[in-house]
Amino acid sequence: MTLSMSRISLIVLFVFSAVALGISHAALAQSASQSMAAQVENPPADAQKTASGLAYKIETPGSGTVHPTDTDMVKMATSFWTKESQEGKPGSFGVPTKPLQMNRILLPGLREGLGMMTAGQKMRLWLPEKLAFAGAADKPKGPLMVEVVLLSIIALPTTPADVAAPPADALKTKSGLASKVLKPGTGTVHPKSSSTVMVHYSGWTTDGKMFDSSVTSGAPISFPLTGVIKGWTEGVQLMVAGESRRFWIPGKLAYDDSERAGVPKGMLVFDIELIAVDGNR
Repeated sequence: MTLSMSRISLIVLFVFSAVALGISHAALAQSASQSMAAQVENPPADAQKTASGLAYKIETPGSGTVHPTDTDMVKMATSFWTKESQEGKPGSFGVPTKPLQMNRILLPGLREGLGMMTAGQKMRLWLPEKLAFAGAADKPKGPLMVEVVLLSIIALPTTPADVAAPPADALKTKSGLASKVLKPGTGTVHPKSSSTVMVHYSGWTTDGKMFDSSVTSGAPISFPLTGVIKGWTEGVQLMVAGESRRFWIPGKLAYDDSERAGVPKGMLVFDIELIAVDGNR
Protein backbone atom coordinates (compact mmCIF):
# COMPACT_ATOMS: atom_id res chain seq x y z
CA MET A 1 0.00 0.00 0.00
CA THR A 2 2.59 2.47 -1.01
CA LEU A 3 2.85 5.12 -3.68
CA SER A 4 6.65 4.82 -3.62
CA MET A 5 8.50 8.09 -3.20
CA SER A 6 11.11 6.78 -5.63
CA ARG A 7 8.47 6.79 -8.37
CA ILE A 8 7.53 10.30 -7.48
CA SER A 9 11.21 11.27 -7.69
CA LEU A 10 11.33 10.12 -11.30
CA ILE A 11 8.56 12.54 -12.30
CA VAL A 12 10.90 15.52 -12.80
CA LEU A 13 10.83 18.51 -15.03
CA PHE A 14 12.49 16.79 -17.90
CA VAL A 15 9.31 16.59 -19.80
CA PHE A 16 11.20 19.46 -21.40
CA SER A 17 13.21 16.74 -23.11
CA ALA A 18 12.12 15.05 -26.32
CA VAL A 19 11.51 11.71 -24.66
CA ALA A 20 9.26 13.02 -21.89
CA LEU A 21 7.31 15.31 -24.19
CA GLY A 22 6.82 12.52 -26.68
CA ILE A 23 8.11 14.72 -29.48
CA SER A 24 11.57 15.28 -30.82
CA HIS A 25 13.56 18.43 -30.26
CA ALA A 26 13.66 18.71 -34.03
CA ALA A 27 9.86 18.93 -34.06
CA LEU A 28 10.09 21.90 -31.73
CA ALA A 29 12.73 23.46 -33.92
CA GLN A 30 10.88 23.78 -37.19
CA SER A 31 11.78 26.83 -39.27
CA ALA A 32 13.81 29.11 -37.03
CA SER A 33 12.27 32.50 -36.43
CA GLN A 34 14.61 35.44 -36.13
CA SER A 35 12.11 37.34 -33.97
CA MET A 36 11.60 34.31 -31.71
CA ALA A 37 15.35 33.92 -31.26
CA ALA A 38 15.57 37.59 -30.33
CA GLN A 39 12.79 37.23 -27.77
CA VAL A 40 14.45 34.22 -26.16
CA GLU A 41 17.95 35.69 -26.10
CA ASN A 42 17.08 39.26 -25.12
CA PRO A 43 14.86 39.91 -22.09
CA PRO A 44 12.93 43.19 -22.34
CA ALA A 45 14.40 46.27 -20.77
CA ASP A 46 11.87 46.25 -17.93
CA ALA A 47 12.67 42.67 -16.89
CA GLN A 48 14.25 42.30 -13.48
CA LYS A 49 17.50 40.35 -13.10
CA THR A 50 19.01 38.29 -10.31
CA ALA A 51 22.67 37.85 -9.45
CA SER A 52 22.68 34.44 -11.19
CA GLY A 53 21.72 35.97 -14.55
CA LEU A 54 18.04 34.98 -14.45
CA ALA A 55 15.72 37.61 -15.91
CA TYR A 56 12.02 37.68 -15.07
CA LYS A 57 8.78 39.63 -15.34
CA ILE A 58 5.66 39.16 -13.22
CA GLU A 59 2.70 38.91 -15.58
CA THR A 60 -0.03 38.17 -13.02
CA PRO A 61 0.30 38.72 -9.26
CA GLY A 62 -0.16 35.81 -6.89
CA SER A 63 -1.94 35.50 -3.58
CA GLY A 64 -0.49 35.18 -0.12
CA THR A 65 3.09 35.55 1.01
CA VAL A 66 4.33 31.95 1.02
CA HIS A 67 7.15 31.01 -1.36
CA PRO A 68 8.03 27.35 -2.06
CA THR A 69 11.16 25.97 -0.42
CA ASP A 70 13.37 23.12 -1.61
CA THR A 71 11.38 20.57 0.39
CA ASP A 72 7.95 21.73 -0.86
CA MET A 73 6.02 20.26 -3.77
CA VAL A 74 4.77 22.61 -6.48
CA LYS A 75 1.98 22.22 -9.00
CA MET A 76 2.34 24.40 -12.06
CA ALA A 77 1.55 24.95 -15.72
CA THR A 78 4.53 25.78 -17.92
CA SER A 79 5.32 26.66 -21.53
CA PHE A 80 8.80 27.18 -22.94
CA TRP A 81 10.52 28.45 -26.04
CA THR A 82 13.96 27.84 -27.48
CA LYS A 83 15.60 30.07 -30.09
CA GLU A 84 14.33 27.66 -32.75
CA SER A 85 10.70 27.53 -31.56
CA GLN A 86 8.04 28.83 -33.88
CA GLU A 87 6.23 31.98 -32.86
CA GLY A 88 3.17 31.09 -30.81
CA LYS A 89 4.07 27.38 -30.63
CA PRO A 90 5.82 26.75 -27.33
CA GLY A 91 6.64 23.42 -25.81
CA SER A 92 4.38 22.66 -22.86
CA PHE A 93 4.14 20.48 -19.77
CA GLY A 94 0.38 20.41 -20.11
CA VAL A 95 -2.06 21.93 -17.67
CA PRO A 96 -1.47 21.22 -14.92
CA THR A 97 1.59 19.11 -14.20
CA LYS A 98 1.72 16.57 -11.40
CA PRO A 99 3.14 17.95 -8.16
CA LEU A 100 6.94 18.07 -8.25
CA GLN A 101 9.38 18.47 -5.40
CA MET A 102 11.35 21.70 -5.72
CA ASN A 103 14.73 20.11 -5.12
CA ARG A 104 14.01 17.61 -7.93
CA ILE A 105 13.72 20.39 -10.50
CA LEU A 106 17.03 20.22 -12.32
CA LEU A 107 16.76 23.46 -14.30
CA PRO A 108 18.40 25.97 -11.93
CA GLY A 109 16.68 28.96 -13.50
CA LEU A 110 13.20 27.49 -13.22
CA ARG A 111 13.85 26.42 -9.63
CA GLU A 112 15.11 29.91 -8.78
CA GLY A 113 12.13 31.56 -10.43
CA LEU A 114 9.59 29.36 -8.65
CA GLY A 115 11.27 30.17 -5.33
CA MET A 116 10.34 33.83 -5.83
CA MET A 117 6.68 33.10 -6.64
CA THR A 118 3.48 32.75 -4.64
CA ALA A 119 0.43 30.63 -5.48
CA GLY A 120 -1.53 31.98 -8.43
CA GLN A 121 1.35 34.02 -9.79
CA LYS A 122 2.29 33.99 -13.46
CA MET A 123 5.85 34.85 -14.42
CA ARG A 124 7.95 34.90 -17.57
CA LEU A 125 11.56 33.79 -17.16
CA TRP A 126 14.60 34.14 -19.40
CA LEU A 127 17.13 31.42 -18.62
CA PRO A 128 20.67 31.75 -19.99
CA GLU A 129 22.08 28.39 -21.05
CA LYS A 130 23.94 27.90 -17.76
CA LEU A 131 20.57 28.09 -15.93
CA ALA A 132 18.81 25.87 -18.48
CA PHE A 133 20.21 22.57 -19.79
CA ALA A 134 23.81 23.83 -19.70
CA GLY A 135 24.74 22.04 -22.91
CA ALA A 136 23.58 18.60 -21.74
CA ALA A 137 23.45 15.96 -24.47
CA ASP A 138 20.09 15.38 -26.18
CA LYS A 139 18.57 18.49 -24.60
CA PRO A 140 17.72 21.84 -26.20
CA LYS A 141 20.80 24.01 -26.49
CA GLY A 142 21.14 27.65 -25.60
CA PRO A 143 18.82 29.84 -23.55
CA LEU A 144 15.16 29.23 -22.78
CA MET A 145 12.19 31.53 -22.31
CA VAL A 146 9.71 30.02 -19.86
CA GLU A 147 6.21 31.09 -18.89
CA VAL A 148 5.15 29.52 -15.59
CA VAL A 149 1.99 29.68 -13.50
CA LEU A 150 2.42 28.47 -9.92
CA LEU A 151 -0.90 26.77 -9.21
CA SER A 152 -0.25 25.60 -5.67
CA ILE A 153 2.41 24.92 -3.06
CA ILE A 154 2.18 21.62 -1.17
CA ALA A 155 4.27 21.40 1.98
CA LEU A 156 5.55 17.90 2.72
CA PRO A 157 4.68 16.52 6.15
CA THR A 158 7.38 16.96 8.77
CA THR A 159 8.85 13.87 10.41
CA PRO A 160 7.20 13.22 13.80
CA ALA A 161 9.49 13.47 16.81
CA ASP A 162 8.29 10.09 18.14
CA VAL A 163 8.89 7.80 15.16
CA ALA A 164 11.47 5.71 17.00
CA ALA A 165 8.93 4.19 19.41
CA PRO A 166 5.32 4.72 20.52
CA PRO A 167 4.94 7.06 23.51
CA ALA A 168 3.77 5.79 26.88
CA ASP A 169 0.26 7.19 26.39
CA ALA A 170 -0.30 5.44 23.05
CA LEU A 171 -3.26 3.05 22.78
CA LYS A 172 -2.06 -0.54 22.25
CA THR A 173 -3.96 -3.55 20.93
CA LYS A 174 -3.34 -7.27 21.50
CA SER A 175 -1.66 -7.53 18.10
CA GLY A 176 1.00 -5.01 19.10
CA LEU A 177 -0.44 -2.12 17.07
CA ALA A 178 -0.01 1.25 18.83
CA SER A 179 -1.81 4.49 17.99
CA LYS A 180 -2.53 7.98 19.21
CA VAL A 181 -5.34 10.32 18.12
CA LEU A 182 -3.94 13.54 16.65
CA LYS A 183 -7.31 15.12 15.83
CA PRO A 184 -10.74 13.84 16.91
CA GLY A 185 -13.17 12.91 14.17
CA THR A 186 -16.63 14.22 13.39
CA GLY A 187 -18.15 10.96 12.20
CA THR A 188 -19.74 8.21 14.27
CA VAL A 189 -19.32 5.17 12.03
CA HIS A 190 -16.18 3.03 12.18
CA PRO A 191 -15.06 1.30 8.98
CA LYS A 192 -15.46 -2.46 8.68
CA SER A 193 -12.72 -4.74 7.36
CA SER A 194 -14.69 -4.84 4.08
CA SER A 195 -15.07 -1.04 3.83
CA THR A 196 -13.56 1.22 1.22
CA VAL A 197 -11.99 4.29 2.77
CA MET A 198 -10.64 7.61 1.53
CA VAL A 199 -7.53 8.84 3.34
CA HIS A 200 -4.56 11.13 3.31
CA TYR A 201 -1.48 9.50 4.80
CA SER A 202 2.28 9.66 5.20
CA GLY A 203 4.62 6.89 6.30
CA TRP A 204 8.07 6.91 7.94
CA THR A 205 10.61 4.35 9.00
CA THR A 206 11.81 4.52 12.61
CA ASP A 207 14.93 6.46 11.57
CA GLY A 208 12.71 9.30 10.34
CA LYS A 209 12.78 8.70 6.57
CA MET A 210 9.47 9.30 4.80
CA PHE A 211 8.98 6.47 2.29
CA ASP A 212 5.43 7.14 1.16
CA SER A 213 2.80 9.88 1.21
CA SER A 214 -0.47 10.68 -0.53
CA VAL A 215 0.35 14.35 0.04
CA THR A 216 2.93 14.23 -2.75
CA SER A 217 0.21 13.38 -5.26
CA GLY A 218 -1.88 16.35 -4.21
CA ALA A 219 -5.02 14.24 -3.67
CA PRO A 220 -6.33 11.71 -1.13
CA ILE A 221 -6.48 8.04 -2.06
CA SER A 222 -9.31 5.49 -1.82
CA PHE A 223 -8.88 1.73 -1.35
CA PRO A 224 -10.56 -1.29 0.25
CA LEU A 225 -9.26 -2.28 3.68
CA THR A 226 -8.98 -5.85 2.39
CA GLY A 227 -6.12 -4.77 0.13
CA VAL A 228 -3.65 -3.25 2.57
CA ILE A 229 -1.22 -4.37 5.28
CA LYS A 230 -2.68 -5.93 8.43
CA GLY A 231 -1.79 -2.93 10.56
CA TRP A 232 -3.83 -0.67 8.31
CA THR A 233 -6.81 -3.04 8.19
CA GLU A 234 -6.89 -3.21 11.98
CA GLY A 235 -5.97 0.40 12.70
CA VAL A 236 -8.28 2.25 10.34
CA GLN A 237 -11.24 0.38 11.86
CA LEU A 238 -10.51 2.23 15.11
CA MET A 239 -11.13 5.58 13.40
CA VAL A 240 -14.13 7.68 12.36
CA ALA A 241 -14.40 10.15 9.48
CA GLY A 242 -12.56 13.40 10.13
CA GLU A 243 -10.11 11.77 12.53
CA SER A 244 -6.33 11.92 12.24
CA ARG A 245 -4.30 9.27 14.04
CA ARG A 246 -0.68 8.21 14.26
CA PHE A 247 0.07 4.47 14.12
CA TRP A 248 3.15 2.52 15.11
CA ILE A 249 2.83 -0.72 13.14
CA PRO A 250 5.09 -3.66 14.04
CA GLY A 251 6.91 -5.30 11.16
CA LYS A 252 4.79 -8.44 11.47
CA LEU A 253 1.71 -6.32 10.70
CA ALA A 254 3.51 -4.45 7.91
CA TYR A 255 5.98 -5.81 5.36
CA ASP A 256 8.28 -8.19 7.26
CA ASP A 257 6.66 -11.21 5.60
CA SER A 258 6.38 -9.57 2.19
CA GLU A 259 8.57 -10.68 -0.71
CA ARG A 260 7.96 -7.45 -2.63
CA ALA A 261 11.20 -5.73 -3.54
CA GLY A 262 11.89 -2.35 -2.00
CA VAL A 263 9.28 -2.35 0.75
CA PRO A 264 10.55 -1.15 4.16
CA LYS A 265 10.98 -3.70 6.93
CA GLY A 266 10.55 -3.38 10.67
CA MET A 267 8.20 -1.08 12.51
CA LEU A 268 6.60 1.66 10.42
CA VAL A 269 4.90 4.87 11.52
CA PHE A 270 1.90 6.26 9.64
CA ASP A 271 -0.10 9.45 10.08
CA ILE A 272 -3.56 8.76 8.65
CA GLU A 273 -6.44 11.17 8.14
CA LEU A 274 -9.70 9.31 7.50
CA ILE A 275 -11.77 11.42 5.13
CA ALA A 276 -14.64 9.10 4.17
CA VAL A 277 -15.96 5.59 4.84
CA ASP A 278 -17.77 3.84 2.01
CA GLY A 279 -18.31 7.23 0.39
CA ASN A 280 -19.66 8.87 3.56
CA ARG A 281 -17.74 11.72 5.14
